[in-house]
Amino acid sequence: MALKLAPCASAAQNPNSAPSTSCCSAVQNIGKQSPQCLCAVMLSNTAKSSGIKPEVAITIPKRCNLVNRPVGYKCGGYTLP
Repeated sequence: MALKLAPCASAAQNPNSAPSTSCCSAVQNIGKQSPQCLCAVMLSNTAKSSGIKPEVAITIPKRCNLVNRPVGYKCGGYTLP
């Protein structure tokens, strides 16, 4: 699942980086199937070791303007905006 989010690497490291279309598409697809899985991937040790910042990664659904994103959804110690 983490490989499907590879297009989001730069957007998950820099809060000012606009997520790519392929990133937003991947986030939307995984988020529809399982928001818990999306959360787990964004907070995983694999993601962190790749330079992903969890506090930035969890803002991607909002930055992609996804209509059905989980508003107020708790993701580990973070709450999705």
